[in-house]
Amino acid sequence: MPPSPTPSGGTGPGGVPARPSGDPVSASLSRRALGGAAAGAAAAAALGVTAAPAQAAAPEEREFRAASPRRHSRRPNILFILGDDLGCADLSSYGSPHIRTPHLDRLARQGVRFTDAYSGSATCSPTRFSLYTGRYPGRTAGGLAEPIADRSVGLEPTHPTLASLLRDSGYATALIGKWHCGYLPDYSPTRSGWDEFFGNFGGALEYYSKLGLGGEYDLYEGDAEYKDLRYYTRILTERASEYVGRDHDRPWLLNLNFTTPHWPWVADGDKETSDEITRRIKAGDGRALWHQDGGSVEKYTQLVEDLDRSIGKVLDALRRSGQEQDTLVVFASDNGGERFSYNWPLAGNKGSLQEGGIRVPSVLRWPARIDGGQVSRLPLFSPDWTATLLELAGARPDPAHPLDGTSLARYLLRGDEVPERDLFWRVRGERALRRGDWKYYRGKSGRDQLFHLGGDVREQADLAAVEPGLTASLRTAWERIDAGLLRY
Repeated sequence: MPPSPTPSGGTGPGGVPARPSGDPVSASLSRRALGGAAAGAAAAAALGVTAAPAQAAAPEEREFRAASPRRHSRRPNILFILGDDLGCADLSSYGSPHIRTPHLDRLARQGVRFTDAYSGSATCSPTRFSLYTGRYPGRTAGGLAEPIADRSVGLEPTHPTLASLLRDSGYATALIGKWHCGYLPDYSPTRSGWDEFFGNFGGALEYYSKLGLGGEYDLYEGDAEYKDLRYYTRILTERASEYVGRDHDRPWLLNLNFTTPHWPWVADGDKETSDEITRRIKAGDGRALWHQDGGSVEKYTQLVEDLDRSIGKVLDALRRSGQEQDTLVVFASDNGGERFSYNWPLAGNKGSLQEGGIRVPSVLRWPARIDGGQVSRLPLFSPDWTATLLELAGARPDPAHPLDGTSLARYLLRGDEVPERDLFWRVRGERALRRGDWKYYRGKSGRDQLFHLGGDVREQADLAAVEPGLTASLRTAWERIDAGLLRY
């Protein structure tokens, strides 16, 4: 369908919607903005935001609106689940024609499915920096690594995090799974606000042997090695199920970071493949874990469907614990899909700031406060989750480290609108900024491009020459934010 008019009602040449009005919001948000910013479905519709065909609303979904009458509950438990390198359309609820994900589809039916959600960056560790700090990855030295590959940098223990801020406001905190924000002895979840940690420090590991990219053993409880040679996804599922099933005496945060479906392409039971990769790692093959000579669409499907089953088991444990109603669950991916991912109709994949590299499946469920069966077209990215969760939990950001995300709390609970704002990304060799339904992009060609995502989610119709003024405005907005970040 053609793009809807912008709030000003004008259209440009060829029926292209006129540029949105207003200056980009400040990258440093005030407490009032953090508390009150949210975006309504009406504003999204006015901007002509439409979903990709693979993300069209299912017949049983309705456009998001806050629950009425307004309900009240205690501070929620927070279960934030990350998949690893999961593409935007890899779930059946997001359009996959061959991958079946009934548990995540059910989670979406019970809550809100977001069609225009993004990761904070295009690779693993910078997105995790953006989620844990609520800030652009380029605010910190560790966030400049894309991704972290050695022991030289990490998330500084002195920097406030989602976990440390929630812990200080009375939450129990735990991280189970992939950390990828620095290595021992200097960096660890337990040094950055999480009371408990069980998982791996690096960016990838072999699912059975637990050997990492450098051949090191990489499964830890706290800061001590933990020996368990069973399939990694099974171990994480057991640990997470045990955590959510505990008799907690205070609200809790659990960051559950699966490595699935990240390479190597080893599914549960693939011991022969596992043994061969392990042999190559021990023989000094530094590329063995990349598994560039293996995998298939069928194997990738097994991994994603296993992830879905595993999350289903954790959610079952949560239900049995009696805490389901008062637990806010978010599921997302750390970046776009990789080799075997189903990304249609998006262009690009992991590592790129095209839509396929940063647009990710994202679902929220909170039965006590938010109705199910809903779809939201609100553009959002990882730092927004940080700001939102802090506000919903009654925790305050650290004024010395202002957040770059916008809280969506009042959007979710009251249906308030958010003033128009810019979503910003920067990786080596690429830049991107989204304002409303417009996206400014410069790839490795060095050429500025402009896309209207409402009618061209595949980013094929470059409108920079049609809208030179808007292109220049968005470029200036990007450069204004970039000027406040650390240099590579």
